[in-house]
Amino acid sequence: MTASASKTARFRFGANWKSFLGTVDEHRIALAIESFTRLVGDRSLSNKSLLDIGCGSGLSSLAARRLCVSVRAFDCDAQSLAASKELRSVFAKDDPDWIIEQGDVLDRSYIDSLGTYDIVYSWGVLHHTSYMWRAIENAMACVAPGGLLAIAIYNDQGGASRRWRAVKYFYNRLPQALQPLLVAACLPVQWWKDILAGTLRGRPLRAWRDYARERGMSPWHDMVDWVGGYPFEVAKPEEVFDFCLARGFTLQKLKTCGGGIGCNEFVFVRA
Repeated sequence: MTASASKTARFRFGANWKSFLGTVDEHRIALAIESFTRLVGDRSLSNKSLLDIGCGSGLSSLAARRLCVSVRAFDCDAQSLAASKELRSVFAKDDPDWIIEQGDVLDRSYIDSLGTYDIVYSWGVLHHTSYMWRAIENAMACVAPGGLLAIAIYNDQGGASRRWRAVKYFYNRLPQALQPLLVAACLPVQWWKDILAGTLRGRPLRAWRDYARERGMSPWHDMVDWVGGYPFEVAKPEEVFDFCLARGFTLQKLKTCGGGIGCNEFVFVRA
């Protein structure tokens, strides 16, 4: 998240990540490593450098460190920073090659001070800034020639996206005690297909239990992030492609969410 995001209805991303830390173990870390490797490719990552924009829980940064990638991570959310630092203290104490600091992707003077990196990574962050296109452009500035830009951006579903934006805004206006009730009410909307498919196979909760295989994440914490994640912007895959192509980036990999709810993943190479 960035400091420039809306102050009137802003999701407490860091609080959710602090809660998520209790689920992190070596198995979940291994899944995160596998997911990170799939995203950026099977090229040798040893001695590469990574800029993690909006580091959140720190799990992606930890995955990169386990692959011998030097990491500089930043976030503007104080609780997200605390979560990342707590994760580092438990699994990589006193690691000099994992820097965590406060920063705003919309602050161009800060961005220009960072230099360039072999990999610039921002999964599901830039669309929560209120200025998504500027955030993407600033992230691009940190990619070294021949380096990778790995980002995930919410898919534009037209009317469905507008309705979810309204839900997210409403969530952040609710008293904190009532927010989990709204998340629970949204669960059937998000999960009914998986639950139905699992029920027909005699394993109704299998998708929920297996969810950690997706980036090592927790289904409940991702649901909280989805329902509450505001500000909220979206883009069609071709819009992201055209925007980056016009700025000297070539698409290397694209993984869409099949036209549905969720993020499209992009990996671009800087010429």
